[in-house]
Amino acid sequence: MSAILRAERQGDRARLVATGPFDLAHAAAVRQVVAAAEQELEGCLAIEVELAQVERIDGSGAVLVAGLLDRLDARGDSTVLVKSSNPEAAKLIALYRDRRAEPHLHEARRASILNRIGSSAAELPRMVASALDFTGHCAAAVPKAIVTPGSVDWGALPRLMQAIGADALPVTSAANLLVGLIIGFLGVSQLGRFGATVYVPELVVVAHFRELGPLVTAIVLAGRSGAGLASELATMQVSEEVDALRSMGFDPVSWLVVPRCVALVATVPVLTWIGDVLALGGGLLATLAITDMTPRAYVLGTAEAITGAHFLGGMIKTPFLGLAIGLIACGQGLAARGGAAAVGARTTTAVVLSIFGVIVISALFTLFFSLLGI
Repeated sequence: MSAILRAERQGDRARLVATGPFDLAHAAAVRQVVAAAEQELEGCLAIEVELAQVERIDGSGAVLVAGLLDRLDARGDSTVLVKSSNPEAAKLIALYRDRRAEPHLHEARRASILNRIGSSAAELPRMVASALDFTGHCAAAVPKAIVTPGSVDWGALPRLMQAIGADALPVTSAANLLVGLIIGFLGVSQLGRFGATVYVPELVVVAHFRELGPLVTAIVLAGRSGAGLASELATMQVSEEVDALRSMGFDPVSWLVVPRCVALVATVPVLTWIGDVLALGGGLLATLAITDMTPRAYVLGTAEAITGAHFLGGMIKTPFLGLAIGLIACGQGLAARGGAAAVGARTTTAVVLSIFGVIVISALFTLFFSLLGI
């Protein structure tokens, strides 16, 4: 499909609709349609630019479109408004716009807070549908990966587990150790008022094993590994490596997403278990530092507090937390469109959504266990 710039005129007003690819491979076609559109828009006083149907856009296409919009603005009697229905394409075009056009770059800049809230609410069903569609593609790729293992890049799994799991061990371990230390200090300061410091080991076990251990580990991985996965796949998407995979007959979801999700599902429980052990050490350090409890008493109290319900209550949720991070990060990466700006935007969105998703899933598990009385 070639690039199209369709001008829909109504008197002295016009709507300029961009359709198709606006990239380097179609630069000649883009140059032709830009020149034709400029002639068709002669005499228009208000021009609205719609970018929702742009399939791909890079710097070459953005330069040509930005030049057209600058020339239209330079007439003095024309007002150009770029709709924000495709924010990534609009941002890329904005990078090449002349400064005098800045007041008219985005509809959202002039919109009121209520309009922006309304726009976000209107986009919510599309975002949910897109997320469910991607999740469905991933679910359908699992049986395909079992039946035809060659459709998945299993050879990259050890490298991914190294990058996602082993390389993240220092930061997750440090975070869990400090959280255990904090719980220990708080437990001593609060329970000490009632002469109940003997219950500090149980507090560390219950708080960290059931809730904080999986949550802290998953949040750290969402910020570290989730960002890395999103930026990697987003870069592959904007550089057309994903399109190259499709042209060779590979399904990007099976080839790229499945091994990354498997790596996360496999490594998050291990990192959480190691973090739990270190958190007990942090609680021990805090207790020994400000109380007269002996190490033996702390170890015995910890051993009594560690039960199957406490341990499994936290570990059961860890594969789901890892899967959520993988799906969100990979989904945002494959959804990137445009140039370098799209990579950064999708990476930021992936981290935010991953952290939010981890917290929501952890809260749902806690609610479910509470209803069951576990």
